[in-house]
Amino acid sequence: MSNFLTDHLLHREKDFMVIHKPAGLLSVPGKGDLTDSLLTRLVALEPKTLLIHRLDRDTSGILVFALTRSGQNSIARQFQERQTDKTYQAIVIGHLEGQGRIDIPVVYDPSRPPLHMVDSDCKKPALTDWKALEHFQINGVDVTRVELKPITGRSHQLRVHMQYLGHPIVGDELYAEPEHQTLMPRLCLHAAQLSFAHPHTGEMLSFDCPVPF
Repeated sequence: MSNFLTDHLLHREKDFMVIHKPAGLLSVPGKGDLTDSLLTRLVALEPKTLLIHRLDRDTSGILVFALTRSGQNSIARQFQERQTDKTYQAIVIGHLEGQGRIDIPVVYDPSRPPLHMVDSDCKKPALTDWKALEHFQINGVDVTRVELKPITGRSHQLRVHMQYLGHPIVGDELYAEPEHQTLMPRLCLHAAQLSFAHPHTGEMLSFDCPVPF
């Protein structure tokens, strides 16, 4: 087993494996010459690897990949039917207190690719639960560590929802102000926990990935 797979493997069974995706690496190949991705690397090392879901390039954390078609179908269906439990951590700009739910659709903005935006007229819901965890400063700027639970899985949902709330994510080169993009050397968004039912036994499994910021 290569060092990459060894270094990033969190758990492996016959039907699936749980991987820690590093920030800055695409989940799947992009357009043109953007061929390097987590999926590409895993398939080269384990040809049975099958995609189930993905994270943004600059988001780190837990991804589950299937190793059999039955595993892929079972776990992918759980994502589609919102039967999985996903928890992220982020550091956002400003002082945010308490907890709440953001309920506003997120759509692709064709005038500013690859950006997305909120659109109250869209019929597809986008829901995010958030909770403030701690307050501190980075280079004199007030920030808040938050727990984020996406109920739906729209592209860029967490990043757009936090911008909509008035607290964009630190290091976000798409949705934060320029002076807040460089407070940290990366996007401070991490998929920290994932739970889903075992594709054969139905037992609920929960996996954690330490937050790197």
